[in-house]
Amino acid sequence: MADPTEKNELFHVYYERWITVYKEGAIRKVTMAKYLMTQQWLVKLVPELKICDLTRITYQKLLNKYAENHERQTTMDFHHQLKGAILDAVDEGLIERDPTRKAIIKGKTPRPKKPKYLNQYELHTVLVNGRL
Repeated sequence: MADPTEKNELFHVYYERWITVYKEGAIRKVTMAKYLMTQQWLVKLVPELKICDLTRITYQKLLNKYAENHERQTTMDFHHQLKGAILDAVDEGLIERDPTRKAIIKGKTPRPKKPKYLNQYELHTVLVNGRL
């Protein structure tokens, strides 16, 4: 059984330690930067949330708050980064049940993306005319 003081630990503190223990030195710098950004969002969105208070409802509310300012895919990435740490907290006995189970991923509608390549017609036009 987990120490009661660990169960009262702030979630963002637990997550920061989890990153250090499990991710530091095992992932690329760019991926580590994403995990650290997720930790900063936890501080911003749920600064007082304790591990023992992490339920399906509190987790869904966290995702919903994050989704207000992010596209669905970004919210999905946020969820996946948190889920690993949360499942470890379940395994360690800090949380009774998996609060990420059946989480609903929301997010803003993606903005139109500019193509980063020429389509076949544009390529042909450039090759024939020297310009689009």
